[in-house]
Formats: sequence, structure tokens, C-alpha cells
Amino acid sequence: MINVFGCSVGEEELEEIKKCLDAQWLGIGKKVELLETLLAALVGNPDFVLVNSGSNALQVAIEALELPGDTEVIVPAITWVSCATAVELAGLVPVFADVDYDTLNVDQNCLHDCLSNKTSAIMLVHYSGMPCIIPEFHLPVISDCAHAIATLYDGEHIGNRYDISVFSFDAVKNLAIGEMGGVSSPDKKLTENVRNLRYCGIRKSGYEASTEKNKWWEYELKKPFPKMLPNDIGAAIGLAQLKKLWKLQERRKQIWDIYQNQLKDVSWLVVPPEIPDNIQHSYFTYFVKVNKNRDGLAKYLLENGIYTTVRYQPLHLINRYRRGKRLPVAERLNDTLLNLPLHPRLTDNELEYIIERVKSFK
Repeated sequence: MINVFGCSVGEEELEEIKKCLDAQWLGIGKKVELLETLLAALVGNPDFVLVNSGSNALQVAIEALELPGDTEVIVPAITWVSCATAVELAGLVPVFADVDYDTLNVDQNCLHDCLSNKTSAIMLVHYSGMPCIIPEFHLPVISDCAHAIATLYDGEHIGNRYDISVFSFDAVKNLAIGEMGGVSSPDKKLTENVRNLRYCGIRKSGYEASTEKNKWWEYELKKPFPKMLPNDIGAAIGLAQLKKLWKLQERRKQIWDIYQNQLKDVSWLVVPPEIPDNIQHSYFTYFVKVNKNRDGLAKYLLENGIYTTVRYQPLHLINRYRRGKRLPVAERLNDTLLNLPLHPRLTDNELEYIIERVKSFK
């Protein structure tokens, strides 16, 4: 089976993990610190705080903003469910906005339509790695960069454009760790808030505090909060992945470009828009809109050993969030969107086979 998502790991990751085992230390430590430093430099922010998953990074980022209770956060309809549940877990209400048909990023006009006197923040998702650029709304912006570790806009990383940015490093992301996430911000006060929360609401462990006070085993609790600590095993994988990130990005771009060239003239497919010169894309996933029998194509490809998916189901159509609101573009995409395989291990022969199978669908 040709997988729709995947990563590329090998000896480099094993060597970094072995250093952790040789040091007899598996928890949060020097490798986490080093990876945080390198990621802060990559994004261009003064700090980068790792946590144990991208979903938890969303939750702790929202908590770090200290938004008023029972207020609303605008969330794109096309995104992973954690974007909505993180809002709810913070005691807030997600309000779903429609998306742009071409990019699948949030539609700016719909943002305006969703604003109310209860809106306390806006969440953006940079779908597939295409930067979502919006004007100033005089509200905090949560920038979900789960697809956008390599995304630049006008030469600057998208992760330093908005108030607080969230990253995911799960098993299929461009920088694949297995399970880990991160939070970064141009405002160090916000990342300090994240550090104050990620260890059960305790700012520092006893070991960390031992150089600062006599009774270092005593601690203060900022607030009750889940444990979201990363560990050195994951960070070891991340360090190896970071060293080859740009090589892996080159392969992702090659695959994207071949799809664009080979599928652009298929009359019943709509391929992604061309990428402007001022944008460096991350190429996380390749998506098409199928204007004839999308489900039939997905089944046909599956029967031919090619696994595809729809990334993502519109959130306002999930039972928990059904409130009778119509979002026509998201609903149209729900019937036509299909994500084709794109990952660094995809071979040229596999890519040629996928394209042939797509073109042969009747």
C-alpha cells in the first residue's frame, strides 16, 4: 500500500537516541533544551517551548493568552478537531468560519462575519503550508503552524508573524518526531506562560530550581494543569530530523511540482493554485478537488494499492458542533476534496503509478 502520509527516518535518528540511552536519561533534559534553541532560531522568535503533542500545544497556547472566560474564538472550519476542543478545554466557545476554496485557509470576509462583542481571539491554520495572511483585527491571533514548519512569507517565517504560534511534530509531519508539539511567540511573556503551565502548572522542577533557592523541592502552583512535558528521546529524533529538514523539503517540492505538471490538464480535477514568488511553501499535503465521483476515485485508488484521505472533515458538520450554520465552501470541499500521497519516502515509480491510476479513473 502506498501511504498518503509518511516520514523519513534512519541511522541518524538511531544515533541520537543512542546518546540518550548511553546517558541513562530519558526525560526532559539537554536535548529538549537544544532542540528548543534551534527551533527558536529557525522561526526567528526569542523562545520556543516544546510540549508532548501538537494538540496539547494548542491548548496551552490558548491558556497562555489568558482570554476572558465564556468568550469566543473564531476557528477555520477545515482543520483538525483539536483546534476546536482546545478552545473548549480553555472554557471558551469555538465559532467556525468558512474557508477559501483555492487555498483552504480561512476566508477573510467570513472572519468579519463571525466577529461579535464576545470574540476574544482568532485562530488561523496554514493549510498544507500555504501562509494565511490576514489584516489587523486588534485581537490576539493563534497561528496553527502544524503544516508550516518551513513556510516563509516575504522572507520571514510564518511562526513569528502573529501573537502566538503552535507547531506539531507527530509521525507524519514535515519534522516528524512521533508525538511532540511546540509553542513560539515574538512575546517572551507568552512563552513564559507556557513554561509555567506545561509541568502540571509548576514553573520549574526541583532539579531546575536547585541552583536558585535552598529548599528547591518546594514549588508554587500557577494553576491546575495537565502534564505536557516533552522528553529527550523525542527531542533526539527531532534533532536528527532538523538536520535533514531542507533535504526532505526538496523532495516534497519535487513531488508537488510533478503532481502540478501532470494533473493540471485533467478536466475533472482542480489542482492547488500556483505558489506566489514571495512565499516558501511547506508542501505538507497535496490536495485536489474532484468534480466527478470523489468517493469513487478514492475507492478505485484504494483497490489499486493507493491510500488517500480527506484532510479534514468540516468541524461544523461534526455532531457536537452542528448548530445549523451553513458554510458553503467547506461543505463543497467536504464532497470534492481528496489528499493524494506526498511524503519524502515516495519513490518516482510510485508517484508515476499514482498519476497513471488517477488519470485512468472512469
